[in-house]
Amino acid sequence: MTSDLGFSCACCGILGEHHFVKGLIEIPVIGTDDVFSWGVWVSLGGESFSRAADLWNTDGRETEEPYFGWLTSDLAAYPTTTLNLKTHVHTRPVGERPFVELAPTDHPLAVEQRMGITLARVREIAASALHSGAGNQH
Repeated sequence: MTSDLGFSCACCGILGEHHFVKGLIEIPVIGTDDVFSWGVWVSLGGESFSRAADLWNTDGRETEEPYFGWLTSDLAAYPTTTLNLKTHVHTRPVGERPFVELAPTDHPLAVEQRMGITLARVREIAASALHSGAGNQH
């Protein structure tokens, strides 16, 4: 599991109008117990963001209902934009980044999250990220 210990900007607002939380889209790797994780930003509504921020360092925050949000990271490894995909952000225990669950659509990223990917696809994504200069996305 990936931890965000040491990351100070995992939940932030911009000018009181835009509210973001950093989380992980986890994709099962077929035939293994591993997951491939994309570190992504999700836009939350003001009320959801306030609640998440208020509970950010509170033990038991993982019992919260998921927050609805919009994916605001465009991942170059996909043929169509990943911007504005519908999500549910699940908080986890303090020190762990939230889990970002994509709405069940036919977008390739959502399909991969539901169905899993092969090790060959992991290598393809890694090569794409390195070539696009987005190697820090995951």
